Amino acid sequence: MQHQVFLQYIHRYIADYITIAMSKSEPRLKGRLELETDLGAFLGGTRIKLLEGIAQHGSITQAAKSVPLSYKAAWDAVDAMNNLADQPLVTRVTGGKHGGGTNLTGYGQRVVALYRALETESQDALDRLAQGMHKGEAVSFEQFRNLLRRFSLRSSARNQFAGTVAGLVMGEIDCEVRIRLDDVNQVVAVITRESAETLELALGKEVYALIKSSSVLLLTDPAVHTSARNQLWGVVERVHGGPVNSEVVLSLGAGKSVCAVVTCNSANRLGLAPGERACALFKASSVIVCL
Repeated sequence: MQHQVFLQYIHRYIADYITIAMSKSEPRLKGRLELETDLGAFLGGTRIKLLEGIAQHGSITQAAKSVPLSYKAAWDAVDAMNNLADQPLVTRVTGGKHGGGTNLTGYGQRVVALYRALETESQDALDRLAQGMHKGEAVSFEQFRNLLRRFSLRSSARNQFAGTVAGLVMGEIDCEVRIRLDDVNQVVAVITRESAETLELALGKEVYALIKSSSVLLLTDPAVHTSARNQLWGVVERVHGGPVNSEVVLSLGAGKSVCAVVTCNSANRLGLAPGERACALFKASSVIVCL
């Protein structure tokens, strides 16, 4: 995604969430800049601070502390941004003279710079608007802020991918949709024909694929045969263990990752550990397609 395209993308989805601080004279508008997609917030103040912390410290641990965020929340945010961006914003370097670290890519640096520039322009526009606002208009601005909040869409799906429609097979009832995530990875979804027509799906159209982490199964033996249509091989990036279940994140390359929640017993039995190869399996019917 080039600078011009990214600017168009931002201008399409930016929302100024307006808060009004009443004073003795007239209301004051404060803007909070966020890049929104149909999946919810993609870039906002917290994530930008995280990216800036990574650029400064070269460490996800130190960057998370500077925001502040938990280590897990920081990696979840990085995974989400890398999955939705055309190019990775953050890369992880292992080994080396200094033991590796986490770095901001050149593309990530440009994204941060663009966000900060747009943030300044947005606040300047709100300041000019506030200068001409009368006291009697405060209620209408409050109503407008509430309306924007209702329009915000959030998704609980842990795996959220952006891609383009690379294949469509229409049936009388169902439609098979092949979504290209990058040059290597793709996802296949089966949705109803009515849904495909409602979404006006066509080859080359940009869509989002949502998969719940609980719908993802893992295997490590390439000789195992399965009917699952989606089989994404990668390397275990991290394992977050709990009392019963473990959250396993696989790196798929090109900045993409997929998350699965499996029992701790299963994780131990499969020998899932950072650096080990594994495959994420999920049925085509488990993929939700949205715009």
